[in-house]
Amino acid sequence: MASDKEKQNKDIKDESKNVDESSKPKKKDVETDEKDDSAKKIDELKQKLDSVQDKYLRAEAEIQNIQNRNKKERADIVKYGAQDFAKDVVPVMDDLKRALDVDVSDENGKQLKKGIEMVQQHLEKALKDNDISEINADGVEFDPSQHQAVQTVSPSDEHPKGTVVSVLQSGYKIADRVLRPAMVVVAQ
Repeated sequence: MASDKEKQNKDIKDESKNVDESSKPKKKDVETDEKDDSAKKIDELKQKLDSVQDKYLRAEAEIQNIQNRNKKERADIVKYGAQDFAKDVVPVMDDLKRALDVDVSDENGKQLKKGIEMVQQHLEKALKDNDISEINADGVEFDPSQHQAVQTVSPSDEHPKGTVVSVLQSGYKIADRVLRPAMVVVAQ
């Protein structure tokens, strides 16, 4: 009987050995699985690399845009920095011009007028040095970007249609930007 049991045990061992060997992956299958896993990892890493490179390029472009914007803003500050000052000074120029338009007959009035004229000249020079200039308006063609029409008159031989007949208030600009348009009468 021992031999029958031994035979049965041997058969069971042989069957389990066969089952174990058939359930074990073959060496070729393991290598293929490892290659597939490696290929997947490589693809994932390539996608991550592409994503990081894209983010890097976008960030670099954004930084370049910010630098260009800052450079332009600094240039505008330099170019138009005196704009607020000029807006405060322009009415003073108007007052000086009105003071010089007054007729004087006595010697004291003439001396005072001479002093006002000197102040106006110094102020004009200071404005010019800061790239602030008066808008040329008298007798030129009406330009809505530089002139503000406050009155119209009939055209004549001297003033054809669409030209400025007279200037009621001078206009000023800083560099190429209008600070205040000239108030004008236009032949229409």
